[in-house]
Amino acid sequence: MMFEALYLNDDNTTVSKKDFNLLYQEYIKSKQKYSKLNRRFNLIIKQSDHSHRRNTLAIEKHVKSKKRFYTILKQGDTQGRTLLTDKYNLEEMLEVEFEKERKLISEIEDTQKEMIYLMGTIGEYRSRETANHVRRVAHYAKIFASYYGLSEDEIDLVKEASPMHDIGKVGITDAILHKPGKLTEEEFCIMKEHATFGYEILQHSKRPLLQAAAIIAREHHEKYDGTGYPRGLKAEEIHIFGRIVAMADVFDALGSKRSYKNAWDDERIFQYFKDRRGKQFDPDLVDIFFEHLDEFFEIREKFKDNV
Repeated sequence: MMFEALYLNDDNTTVSKKDFNLLYQEYIKSKQKYSKLNRRFNLIIKQSDHSHRRNTLAIEKHVKSKKRFYTILKQGDTQGRTLLTDKYNLEEMLEVEFEKERKLISEIEDTQKEMIYLMGTIGEYRSRETANHVRRVAHYAKIFASYYGLSEDEIDLVKEASPMHDIGKVGITDAILHKPGKLTEEEFCIMKEHATFGYEILQHSKRPLLQAAAIIAREHHEKYDGTGYPRGLKAEEIHIFGRIVAMADVFDALGSKRSYKNAWDDERIFQYFKDRRGKQFDPDLVDIFFEHLDEFFEIREKFKDNV
């Protein structure tokens, strides 16, 4: 990577990694050559019938090879120590830089999540619902996703993207959003458009978080039996994120006071989900809800509205 030209010679000049490798290979070859010559020299010394000159040549070769071996050994050792020192120093420096980069990325991600949450509250404020609604829905979604068996990344995505489920309400008129009574059929048709509006706002982003938010915005009003809107999807045609947020959103909506209704008591809510298991809601998610009621109630209490 960045270590290519950072190996120092004794005179503080640099040598490339390629040259160092060549030097190291030469050292290995010399070591092997020295070993062979040393064995040959010892053999020649023992052979008394060989001439004095042959013995002298063998000794000279041995001495030259040994000197070169130790010279290269010293160079190789110096270069090796320099290599390790530079490597560890650079790794420490790089780790510091990587940590700075990780913190920056984390700050960007946190800012993005905060902006998504704030944007999500826009739809709730427009329909005069509380900011705690999106908090509760997000935490309910996390519980559903965890017990449904989604991956950690998917759990984080559905939790962080869920606050945007009603962002499309910015395109609905106040007269309909704030109407205290039941909507007419025509008004309800207009209200249903918020699912498509939300998708259209978010669909062009390439960010996984906003892509997930786009899915949730469009599909959290689909029903398991295909009678929902805007596309009439059914069962697993509905993305699991949409199915999860549908459960989380309705649970919170039923238990909260709205301009058009009072909060339901728990028994009425329980019966609602039992009656709509496999019809409006994914049956597996309904089962998860009843199996982990204590966790849902804990979230409801923690983020309850101050009214």
